Amino acid sequence: MIKALSLAAALALLPLSAAVAEDVRGPSEDALEAAAEAFEARMDAFGERAEAISAEAGLTKTERELRIAALWAEYQPDVDVFTAAVTEHAAGIAAEALAEIDVEAIVAEALADVDLGDVMAGVQGMAANGSWASNDPEHMATAGLVADYALGEALDAVDEAAVEIEAEVAAETEAGEG
Repeated sequence: MIKALSLAAALALLPLSAAVAEDVRGPSEDALEAAAEAFEARMDAFGERAEAISAEAGLTKTERELRIAALWAEYQPDVDVFTAAVTEHAAGIAAEALAEIDVEAIVAEALADVDLGDVMAGVQGMAANGSWASNDPEHMATAGLVADYALGEALDAVDEAAVEIEAEVAAETEAGEG
């Protein structure tokens, strides 16, 4: 089951590799494409041999299943090699794709749109509140709740900004591929 999932994940990367324009292809895409072509040829051969076994007259269902299982055992190393090749080159493909993106400029642009005035007003209000400097357990509990809330709001804002950045990166990537 795990090998089938690994194979499915490996095959899912192929359209990504194929979608990359020829002029921006890197060595990882080329290596993955070569591995995919070799793997496809081996799987075609497996399919032909399995069909021949299935078509053999005089074999029982159990005999067919056993012969196909033995045949699959012969081809299993090819699945392992292809899965390893995809695993090896997936990081390279991602790095090559990200090399074309100016992440710092995207983050700077996203942060330029953030209104820090409301955040600073909240910080000033909290600093002015004497409960932050108090050792009273109730004040400390209240301050902790406020801090948890503020942290949650900040994390939500970061998540929203990340979604916007991902959308912009995807749009820029698609524009670059077109």
